[in-house]
Amino acid sequence: MIRPVTPADAQALVDIYNPYVRGTTITFEEEPVTAEEMAGRIVKVTEAYPWLVWDEGGQILGYAYSSVWRARAAYRYSTETAIYLSMEHGGQGVGTRLYQALLDDLRRRGFHLALGGLALPNDPSVRLHERLGFRKAGHMREAGWKFGRWIDVGFWELLL
Repeated sequence: MIRPVTPADAQALVDIYNPYVRGTTITFEEEPVTAEEMAGRIVKVTEAYPWLVWDEGGQILGYAYSSVWRARAAYRYSTETAIYLSMEHGGQGVGTRLYQALLDDLRRRGFHLALGGLALPNDPSVRLHERLGFRKAGHMREAGWKFGRWIDVGFWELLL
């Protein structure tokens, strides 16, 4: 079942997110996040943006959310999106359905542009974004530094 996140989901979300922090370049965070930090993020983000979880019998399999793209007022109809699935649940269609639900929610809220920022290479995320209609809008070389190497970032856009 797809439902809105609550701060009570924070521990389940860090259990999904922290393996990405510790072992991948998918996120540029370098230190694991605590449940308290995640609960604070949930409260702040959901003041203005959707954040959804895939809840299967009380087990969170993944989450997707959007957040501020840029702070200037003219960007208020644009949003950056993100999705994280538990490492065991990729490739099963959960991500596609969860991300689609997020995009539908953004449309209902009147957003105009969704932007996905992807650390590259990341073929599964590129396929997911393009399956949902996103198209590549830009590529920044060596935009991040993690695990002793430079990492490129690409942006995919979807007009909602």
